[in-house]
Amino acid sequence: MPRPKGRFVPAVSTGSRRSPERGGGSRPERVAEQLRQELSSLMVTEMKDPRVRLASVSRVRVAPDLRSATVMISAMGDEAERQAVVTAMHRAEGYLRAQLGQRLENLRTPPHLRFELDESIAYSVRISSVLRDLERAKESP
Repeated sequence: MPRPKGRFVPAVSTGSRRSPERGGGSRPERVAEQLRQELSSLMVTEMKDPRVRLASVSRVRVAPDLRSATVMISAMGDEAERQAVVTAMHRAEGYLRAQLGQRLENLRTPPHLRFELDESIAYSVRISSVLRDLERAKESP
């Protein structure tokens, strides 16, 4: 069937554009979620370092060009133990990138990983403790 002259006829949508309501989002957001899942899995199943056992990946931020990612690590323990987890993850960056390269086929090269300690959980615990203490002080005369 010939196209009518002077009128634009749009191509059929392939569904490649996803709306945030349907679980889409921008590509860096989707890659960040995929990295979070894969890194969490690697920490639990593949890494042999005992310092990493009580840690988890809380969130990942990926640069728009997908070349670097900041991985936020939440860990239990005192400050020295939590910093030891971040150090262990930093030392395992080469191994983790190699594993991500094999697992993530949608990326040409896995991003460079920068690990930071996520203080939000420790902050929440501290605030909760303060609120409990205030509640106890208010109850006792």
